[in-house]
Amino acid sequence: MKYRYYICDVFTETRFGGNQLAVLPEANGLSSEQMQQIAREFNFSETTFVFPAKAGHTRHVRIFTPARELPFAGHPNVGTAFVLASIGEFGAIKSPLSITFEEEAGLVSVTVQESAGRIASCELTAPQSLAFGKTLPVQVVAAAVSIDDKDVVTKTHDPQVASVGLGFIMVELKDRSVLERARINMNGFEGLAAQGVMPDVYLYTRASDGFDIRARMFAPLSGVPEDPATGSANCALAGLLAHYSPQRTGSFAWRIAQGVEMGRPSTLIARAEKVDGVVETTRIGGAAVLVSDGMIYLD
Repeated sequence: MKYRYYICDVFTETRFGGNQLAVLPEANGLSSEQMQQIAREFNFSETTFVFPAKAGHTRHVRIFTPARELPFAGHPNVGTAFVLASIGEFGAIKSPLSITFEEEAGLVSVTVQESAGRIASCELTAPQSLAFGKTLPVQVVAAAVSIDDKDVVTKTHDPQVASVGLGFIMVELKDRSVLERARINMNGFEGLAAQGVMPDVYLYTRASDGFDIRARMFAPLSGVPEDPATGSANCALAGLLAHYSPQRTGSFAWRIAQGVEMGRPSTLIARAEKVDGVVETTRIGGAAVLVSDGMIYLD
């Protein structure tokens, strides 16, 4: 058997930037084991497998890292919507087109925008409300990314798990120089795992250089040493920052840079809506470009 795949770069308008994604638009017949093997073969942060809808929505989508299946992720949804729209799966695109993917974490709505005959951008709405998990000791988090305790900023929040469908340890850093010198310390990541959390660490610092936020994300125990653009984490950040804002009702938006230190610069637009002190909606969006297509052959 053989399966068509497409590779795209997500959260960029420039080929060979952003976050790589492999999409198999017709994955019927593949087992979970085969999907995991294919994801390891590509060795991207994630690979997506698209199936007919089970509950009457647009498609059913499964997402795999090289090491495990995910219930939800950001750039795979943006990239899958982009690929399916680009290859004509939704017919002629008249902006805005709203589609819905069925995933383990819930329903993921994606809005597709067209401009001048091409897919200009896609924006997803997170499938779950903002939720907070465990707060982590500063020294344990700092050790995991090889920085000093004093480089972690706790004015807004301590290092803590936040999720809108997939959890990350959210850590604010003092400045961009600290962000740039962060490095994985595997003993430190194992120390985080011993705290009873999935040690996917999202680091960010505030910026005023054309971006509002600069970020990095490390997940070595999930098979992703560093991710060039983490939609689900940046979506959770939007919820977290809106939650801690003194403004009780309003719309929030951030322009975020990630992947710069990896040589794969990415631009993400994160948004949140807050009503009467409660974050009701979080969104993440951006552009994507097709890179290649081909066939996967199976015995």
